[in-house]
Amino acid sequence: MINALVKATRSVLLLFFVFAAAGLTRAANGHANWRAEWEKTVEAAKKEGQVTIYTSSTQNTLLMESGAFQKKYPEIKLLVAQGDPVQRVMTERRVGKYLADISFTGPSSIWRLYQARVLDPIRDTLVLPEVTDESKWFQGKHQYVDKERRYIFAAVGNVDLGAFFYNTNLVDPKDYRSFWDFLRPELRGKIGVRDVRSSGPGSVTMRFFYYVPELGPEFIRRLFSEMDITLFRDQRQGIDWLAVGRYPICIFCNNTRIEMAKVQGLPVESFGLMKEGAGLIVSGGGISVLNKAPHPNAAKVFVNWFLSREGQMAMQSVGGGSANSRRVDIPKDEVQPSRVPQPGVSYLDTETWERISMEPVLKLVNNALAEAAKKKRQ
Repeated sequence: MINALVKATRSVLLLFFVFAAAGLTRAANGHANWRAEWEKTVEAAKKEGQVTIYTSSTQNTLLMESGAFQKKYPEIKLLVAQGDPVQRVMTERRVGKYLADISFTGPSSIWRLYQARVLDPIRDTLVLPEVTDESKWFQGKHQYVDKERRYIFAAVGNVDLGAFFYNTNLVDPKDYRSFWDFLRPELRGKIGVRDVRSSGPGSVTMRFFYYVPELGPEFIRRLFSEMDITLFRDQRQGIDWLAVGRYPICIFCNNTRIEMAKVQGLPVESFGLMKEGAGLIVSGGGISVLNKAPHPNAAKVFVNWFLSREGQMAMQSVGGGSANSRRVDIPKDEVQPSRVPQPGVSYLDTETWERISMEPVLKLVNNALAEAAKKKRQ
């Protein structure tokens, strides 16, 4: 009996060591495989000698002008073209030119390139283990804008608090903990709202309102149909009205202009976080790889560098800390605190394939405004 147990134990231990050794061998081979692939890619990229990036983002331009990538890979020239990547790429391709390697801009623009089927899967370019390890990223996953989770990588996750501001001489922010508090009857006729039917601040927040269960279409309908709001398109006008108290609450005022107004001593401030949570936006931090790229290896090197710890810290260090990387294994001390997600708060990604369109939101807004106009005529 004892001999049988000893033999059984030896057999189990032998199998354990065999499987352990096999696992170590596979891990070692995997490590060697990615390293061999990476070294081959870098050498090929050096021979290509250039990577061409189209962007409309000032933040991205500052990153590329910082020299951080060139310091790491001096043999690969970084050519940056600012402007609308979509218009540029599609115009070039109509005449048979394939000049760009990477589109590095806001998700809405890259979404149009995705719909035009001119992208290659960026996911297939990820090589470095520190990049492919999704545990290093917010919520333990890579964030993509497209449904397939392959084409548009969202590297940035900035908190969008909703751009609700108040006149500090006229409003006590302690009275406002929920977005529903802005529908109180006593606020009718006292709120200025930037017209989200034109491009500018507010579109992301409107999608947050629309898709968050605690708010939804009903909140939007009531805000635009019941509150006798005043719409504006001139962003300076909205802040002027807020500062002088004509409208003590401003929704979708430009945050940058608000900060400038505060520096000038004007009585304006943000309401901050509401109990329903906040949206997460990609801003200019969407990156994709164009198909038929002239420098595919150099593009691969740039993508992996950009998504590495080094690249993401470089991104956070430029532009006044306006971009928060979705990497969670890097310090956030250079990022504006209001842009960094906090524990215990509910966040909704507002720039994903199922939420990126403003069409259903704008249809609701137009119907609500028509309802408000009808009430005034009665």
